[in-house]
Amino acid sequence: MRILILGAGATGGYFGGRLLAAGRDVTFLVRPKRADALARTGLILRSRFGNVELHAPPTVTSATLNEPFDLIMLSSKAYDLNAAMDAIAPAVGSRTAILPLLNGMRHIDLLKARFGAEHVLGGWAMISAVLDDEGCINHLNDLHGLIFGELSGERTARAEAMYAELSGVGFESHLSDAILHEMWEKWVFIASLAGITCVMRAPIGDVVASNGEDFALGLLDECEAISAAEGYSTSEAFMARNRTMLTAPDSPLTASMLRDIERGAPIEADQIVGDLLRRGGEHALTSPMLRIAYTHLKAYEFRRRSG
Repeated sequence: MRILILGAGATGGYFGGRLLAAGRDVTFLVRPKRADALARTGLILRSRFGNVELHAPPTVTSATLNEPFDLIMLSSKAYDLNAAMDAIAPAVGSRTAILPLLNGMRHIDLLKARFGAEHVLGGWAMISAVLDDEGCINHLNDLHGLIFGELSGERTARAEAMYAELSGVGFESHLSDAILHEMWEKWVFIASLAGITCVMRAPIGDVVASNGEDFALGLLDECEAISAAEGYSTSEAFMARNRTMLTAPDSPLTASMLRDIERGAPIEADQIVGDLLRRGGEHALTSPMLRIAYTHLKAYEFRRRSG
């Protein structure tokens, strides 16, 4: 199976590097500057599960991409989706499967509209990793997995083939028969975590120490209510686990969006928080805490553009 991975940053580079190290046929679609860097220094992963160093991994740029691939993995930020779709278009053939690993749900509709529903799967990445100034990918936590599946929930031949290709390669792989539900559960959690830690500009432990548990739990409940209204009710076990994580004393947990804010980078305000708020409004849900979080994030974006 020929696999094209859009980007060789923290997420795409990590999973692509593991796949390459396991002998899979992987090519990275990258910008010319990143292609030059990979040719000089290689692709380097640092992880408690084992380091990987790959000399001159296969790359292609948008100017030279001219043939279809069997599987395309999208690991871009959600706000870059339009550019990402333009970049991968030459690689989408009649039998190509597209596996997006973006946050939120809006990207599913946009990908289906651009390439056809038959090409699009659902998926998400279970990892925390960063790309440092030297271009090395540093794995930060104990999780590294891909969860994916057909949007219909069917166990198709192509999904089974993908599962075989993505298994036994140094990270966890799970073929889901309820991927949309799992994507909604992830969305509820990351929107809650982003709202809490970005508004407070602090990790969960500091919020708890400042008597912020009610805000954290209220925001989580608002996000879950929107998910339920959209037809994806979460389990009590899921909510109990999230309540524990979002109110844990001394927890260093923060959203990646907060780390983006702290370094003055673009953020996925519209995709993670704004779209969720919009969907809640369609069900007459007011979600006041989520609205405060969204206003805070949009104010950051305004200051960033103006400054």
